[in-house]
Parts: sequence; structure tokens; C-alpha cells
Amino acid sequence: MLDLTFETPKPKVIAGAKHDWELVIGMEVHAQVASRSKLFSGASTKFGAEPNSNVAFVDAAMPGMLPVINEYCIEQAVRTGLGLKAAINLTSAFDRKNYFYPDLPQGYQISQLYHPLVGEGEIIVDMEPGIARLVRVERIHVEQDAGKSIHDMDPHMSFVDLNRTGVALMEIVSRPDIRGPEEAAAYIAKLRQILRYLGTCDGNMQNGSMRADVNVSICLPGAYERYQETQDFSHLGTRCEIKNMNSMRFIQAAIEVEARRQIAIVEAGGKVDQETRLYDPDKNETRSMRSKEEAHDYRYFPCPDLLPLEIEQAWVDDIKASLPELPDEKKARFVTDFGLSDYDAGVLTAEVVNADFFEKVAAGAGDGKLAANWVINELFGRLKKEDHSIEDSPVSPEQLAGIIRLIKSDAISGKIAKDLFEIVYTEGGDPEKIVEERGMKQVTDTGAIETAVDEIIAANPAQVEKAQQNPKLAGWFVGQVMKATGGKANPKAVNEIVMSKLGL
Repeated sequence: MLDLTFETPKPKVIAGAKHDWELVIGMEVHAQVASRSKLFSGASTKFGAEPNSNVAFVDAAMPGMLPVINEYCIEQAVRTGLGLKAAINLTSAFDRKNYFYPDLPQGYQISQLYHPLVGEGEIIVDMEPGIARLVRVERIHVEQDAGKSIHDMDPHMSFVDLNRTGVALMEIVSRPDIRGPEEAAAYIAKLRQILRYLGTCDGNMQNGSMRADVNVSICLPGAYERYQETQDFSHLGTRCEIKNMNSMRFIQAAIEVEARRQIAIVEAGGKVDQETRLYDPDKNETRSMRSKEEAHDYRYFPCPDLLPLEIEQAWVDDIKASLPELPDEKKARFVTDFGLSDYDAGVLTAEVVNADFFEKVAAGAGDGKLAANWVINELFGRLKKEDHSIEDSPVSPEQLAGIIRLIKSDAISGKIAKDLFEIVYTEGGDPEKIVEERGMKQVTDTGAIETAVDEIIAANPAQVEKAQQNPKLAGWFVGQVMKATGGKANPKAVNEIVMSKLGL
């Protein structure tokens, strides 16, 4: 494992007119289960389909239609729980959460309140190299998504798209362990990374397949520590929930502005009302959506259409045995096996496809450090500049490994390697063949290099005198020799011969 220091969370402190205030944040993340069909029907979950085309009778709440549990969705939720080192409850149950909304045909949502599928877990949140914080996960429950109301297609009417209705969601509920906007964004980023490694959610926040409800409250210094000792929420301020956040940048901004709103109310002698709010990024403000409901407001009761869900420990063990290597373990292995820095290992393991690409390059090149340098600085840099992902890379792992092998064998210099990379990136081809066919091999013949050095020295006696008085100027001769040889001379050999010829 990585050598991590777990810090006691340092809260974001905001100075009010009368006091300093600290933030307390908990998050409820709705992650869409990566499954081709919905939680209780065989309807497709494909994003972007024609409105109301992915709707089965049970999704539309047609009379007499009964839900049938999609086993794969349950398996994905169990896999997620195991990936978060959480307890898996072998017996769980579904409940009805009753509320009326136009895009909820049944008039209730099938969810899990009293007996969730997954219990307590944890997420290690990376704050900076070597420093991490532990955020506790309270539970993960499985539920069905609602549809989508569309208000901008007609000035007088709203439309409803039920394609999303019944899609399986995992609601991942954290403890109020997060203490600032930056930590909240880091938590979401780490959770998203783990889900993508597990393959249980694509993490596409733009498409709504991962969105967060952010609970924000303020408290005076010392109150959070009393809560930690007693687990008594009365030590914390009244929380407000900011609903449906799907951008890490907006999450940070919303937390900041909501905290300042609450501070202004309390310091003016008012009381913060517990409510659900929306964040308006254009105005950078939160506004009230509705009063915050409690469980009794939804009249939860066991879903009469579904028996309690009972799973076997052997099935859970089989899922656990099939888990992939997760980000923290992969990062630790890259540091140990390839001698990478914590930072470089973090960059390479940020996405599983990036890590897989790097490992193929390292295996083919036989040099993990050099492979990391070329993947991060040359390839990732170029892809980012052109707004491409690693899946779109015109350079394959085999091609990049071939370039690195040519460097290691002294067939080409670092400068030539960059020229070769450009050719492979834009034109493709086998690096070794390109070097042969285009005469790009570096000159390692010391006799040829000596001849070039002698010619440069003979033609520049004044510069020789200056270099002998100031050895730093010897680099001028190295540059001239490289220029004369078209950059093909071995730089190390050139430097040694120049220094020898100048008597330095």
C-alpha cells in the first residue's frame, strides 16, 4: 500500500461579521448502475434515445404490471459496496417512497430506507501527494430513477420523457465528514474513479448518470469535534440540501455561496430553515426549491410487490473474487514496481484506460520510468492540447514502446525521438522502420564526431579562447556540432569530445 498520512480534516473557515465559522458537508451521490436494462423491467437504458421510446409497461405504471428485480443491477451494487470496503447485507428490502411528481408515473418510487443492500464503508480521499482523508460511507441503497420534465419546448406546456424512469440508481450516502468545497470535489472525483474502475457506473456527470445532493451546514469551531465524540447531530447547524449537482466546479461554488448565505442569516439573529435548494450558476446563488422533507413525509412502507431480497454469502464472495485492481492498489504498485513518484502514479491511474495504456508501454519498453515520462509529458500533453482521450490516441502502446526502445539502445537521441514521435503521431508507421528509411539514426561513430568537432574548433579560434576562460561556453560548440550533424550525433559523445578537445 502507499505510505499515506491520514489528516484530521482541516475545515474550511469562513470569517463572518461576528465569528469564524466552519463547514460540515455530507453528500448523497446518485450513481446510475451500468446495466443495459432497467431495475425492474427489460427496457433499454441507452442514453439519448428518442423520448419515451425506452419505456416498458411497468415503467409507465400500467395497471397490473409488477416489478421483477434485475439481478445484474443488484450484482453491480454489491460490487460497488465491496469496492468501497463496505458491509454487504445478505437480507435487504425495498420500500415505497410516496410522492407525486409528473415524471413519476407510479406516484411512488421503489427505494430502500429501512434495510439497504450495502452498509458502512469508506473512501480514501487524496488531498495532495502522501496526504489523504477518510470519508465514511453510511450506506448504499438501490432505487429506481424518475423521468425527466422538459419545460423549454413550449411556452405554455411542459413535456415528460419517461426514458429514465425505472433506471437503476445506487444512492451512496456519506457521513458528514467533509469539511470544505475542495474536499467535496475531491471526494466526488475519487468516488467516480472507483466506480469507473469497477465498471458499475460510467460516471458521466454531464449526462446525469452521476449527480450529487450536497448537504451543507455551518457550525462554530469546536462543535464538529463534539459531534465526533458523541455522534449527536444537535452539535451541528441546520443543514440545507443543494439538489442535483452534476459538476465538480459548481459543487464547490454552491457550497461556498450557501455557507455564506447561512452565516449571514445566523449572524443577523435569524434561523436557517432546513430545506432543499437549487444552485443557479449564472447568478452564483442558491434558491429555495421546497421545504426539506423527513422520512415520515414520504409515508414509507414495505413495497408489497417485492419480497425481501435475500442473497447468499457465496455469491458475494464470487463477486469479491472478480473485483479488478482498484485505484489505490494500482497506484501503490506503480510506485513500487516502476519506481514512479506518487504524483506520476496518480496521473497514470486517474483513469483505468490510462493505466492500462501505460502498462502496455512499460512492458514493451522495458523501462517504467521512461515510459511514464513519455506517456505523461508527450502523449497526454498532445492529446490534451487536441482535446482527445486516450481511446482516440493515434499512437498505440506498441508504437510508443518502440520509440522508447530506440532511445534506450542509443539508436536515436531524445531530440530525434521527439521528431519521430511527431511522425508516428501524424502519419503512423513502425518507429524502427521510419528511423531506418529516413536516416534518423544518431551518429555514434566517435571518429565522425571528432572530425566535426575539429572543424568547428578550427573555424572559431576566438570562441575557443572564451570557452577555455569560461567552461560554461563549451555548450556553444556542442550546439554547433549537433547542428552540423543534423541533430544526429550522440549528445553525450559530443559533449565528452568537445570538453577533451578544449582541454576542459
